[in-house]
Amino acid sequence: MRTDAPEQLNTGVWAEVVGQPDAVQTLYAAVSAARRQVRGEPVPPGAMTHAWLFTGPPGSGRSVAARAFAAALECTDPVVVGCGSCTACRTVMHGTHADVRLVAPEGLSISVAEMRSLVQAAARRPTTGHWRVVLIEDSDRLTEGAANALLKAVEEPPPRTVFLLCAPSDHPEDVSVTIRSRCRVVQLRTPLSSAIAEVLHERDGVGAELAQWAASVCGGHIGRARRLATDEEARERRESVLRIPLGLRRFSDVFTAATGLVKLAETEATTANEDRNEAEKEELKTAMGAGGTGKGTAAATRGANAALKELEKRQKSRTTRSQRDALDLALVDLAGFYRDVLVTRAGSSAPLNHPDFERSVAKAAQEWTSESALRRLDAVLECRVALTQNVKPIIAVEAMLATLFTG
Repeated sequence: MRTDAPEQLNTGVWAEVVGQPDAVQTLYAAVSAARRQVRGEPVPPGAMTHAWLFTGPPGSGRSVAARAFAAALECTDPVVVGCGSCTACRTVMHGTHADVRLVAPEGLSISVAEMRSLVQAAARRPTTGHWRVVLIEDSDRLTEGAANALLKAVEEPPPRTVFLLCAPSDHPEDVSVTIRSRCRVVQLRTPLSSAIAEVLHERDGVGAELAQWAASVCGGHIGRARRLATDEEARERRESVLRIPLGLRRFSDVFTAATGLVKLAETEATTANEDRNEAEKEELKTAMGAGGTGKGTAAATRGANAALKELEKRQKSRTTRSQRDALDLALVDLAGFYRDVLVTRAGSSAPLNHPDFERSVAKAAQEWTSESALRRLDAVLECRVALTQNVKPIIAVEAMLATLFTG
């Protein structure tokens, strides 16, 4: 089989990987080698390996690329590598394949207990597919104990198991040096706005003008572009955030804006998880025999109550993470505004992060010095760091907005 088939690199599961031709070429070649390996044919050393690390900035599609790779590994089409239409490809992409375990941390971290359970499952031979694949999104959220548990599995992997890790970078703060040294790194880049607009228009059916706008303001984040293009409330939230810099006219505005920003994140997190939380509770109650009568129902009720409390604890952790993520996204938009002010003051021809707020940026550039704009940008970035260190959101945001007001 050929390891280089350009006509296939934009079709099937690979079509999901937007603006990453070099990465797709690497992954395609690896899957081709894996197919020969399964058939018992010789393959060059390193052509296919058991551990991969997908890195790239937020929105570059790390987990999408990893999932496409997993689907191609399990693909049953005898000719097309990653056809996207066979049962294996479809179940992997939808997260239901029996031999592909997807780990997306719903809380603030991945615990050692969860990782040990995952490693035990990974040691089993594949049941229906060619490989047993473990895909860990946000592997930078591994606790130290969880990372150590994973390291043991990566050091001595089962013969048909592949580990796919996703992280912002291969820096030791994101992935331990020992795990990094045992992985083949696939570096993704920020996709071009033209590639994002094309996907939104041709695949998602978004109007050409709206698709172009969403692609130009999303900061290279494909998922964000899709939300902005399809969700009017997401567009309104972004606008309310970008009105903050010029809306701080009195010191009292600091506290009003801080409360509004935090509540905005809380509302978004609650809305995103509300239906899922209720569905999980009902499913658990049914599984534990809620509403049953007769002998043994008292013990079953006690068990159900204990399980329900544990579920609520996990749901609370998930909501907290969703709130932090929503607030961080707002801070990224704010940082982009102050960056645009610096670009404008410097007379640079670099494109703006928020071209639709060009007038506001120009006004701010006239009113502030470059040093003042830079101090404001630093305050936003410091707030992001504070939130990762579990500073109470309202305290961190108020401190940031005080600096944004005074400059």
